[in-house]
Amino acid sequence: MNKNTLGILGLFILIFGITWASNENFANGYNMTNLVKWSSLYAIMGIGVAFVIITGGIDLSIGSVIGLVAALMALAIKQGWNPTLTVFLLLGLSLVIGLIHGLLITKVKLQPFVVTLCGLLFYRGISRWLTDNQTMQYPNTEGLDSFFSGKVGLFGQFSLPSPLFFLIVIAVLAAFFLNRTIWGRYLLALGNNEDGARYSGIQTDRLKITAYVICSFLAGVSGLLFAYELDSVQPAQTGEFYELYAIAAAVLGGCSLRGGQGAIFGVIIAAAVIRLLRNSINLVGISTHLEFAIIGLVILGGVTADELIKRIVAKRRTAQVNAAKS
Repeated sequence: MNKNTLGILGLFILIFGITWASNENFANGYNMTNLVKWSSLYAIMGIGVAFVIITGGIDLSIGSVIGLVAALMALAIKQGWNPTLTVFLLLGLSLVIGLIHGLLITKVKLQPFVVTLCGLLFYRGISRWLTDNQTMQYPNTEGLDSFFSGKVGLFGQFSLPSPLFFLIVIAVLAAFFLNRTIWGRYLLALGNNEDGARYSGIQTDRLKITAYVICSFLAGVSGLLFAYELDSVQPAQTGEFYELYAIAAAVLGGCSLRGGQGAIFGVIIAAAVIRLLRNSINLVGISTHLEFAIIGLVILGGVTADELIKRIVAKRRTAQVNAAKS
């Protein structure tokens, strides 16, 4: 566990302790289950965008992809499509969206900010148009409802909220890919020095495309999870600002916006911090109008502290090297 992850874990424990001391209802079973469930949902989005940020890119379309998938799921059910087949088609659509983003960025040489900002606007507009901007639900799909928002039984009586189960599977696969495979090391190398990685024979364009495909795919998974957790979709609102939560979780969790750095566990803890903050604001009695301001200040403080610590450590290392040479 690196120092950044330890720092964000410490912040989580601090906020958790203060909230628990301030409100006895904080630690009840219902609230803890909700905290775990929503933290897991945020973390899945954060892991997806972490792959993109590690390459030095950005994806602003996550929230709109979530809204599009949720809206199309409801529309397909209304039209009488097979729900299970629809799930696979929507996950396939998410892969295609990521592929298009990756190709526009690597082959057409467009900036990731521009591509994904246009995606944010396009997918939101399409979902509102297709549904006539009407709230829609997911009737007669109890099996999918149980799968995406219920509980998964493990080891007899022990069970997990479905989003937590999805997170565990995704996090293990993501951490293995990033830390235990040659492609993961290439991805980090790409983020550190793209030209150097390319001259070393690494297929940088393929890696970038892969990162955007992973990000959009996990946004699609999140769209299904959010859809059944909320039991309905509001095309103009579902997924709104979620890309900011995902990016914040990735950056606060140790992903450098310059690329080349990131840890899956750190992203998970950072996502839990963001959700915990929202929960704490409500329970402690702080005005919800200050919610975004408080979350923004905490994230800014955490990232600033991390950057200052990195500079201090770098100066000490430089001083030690110079002392050794002399």
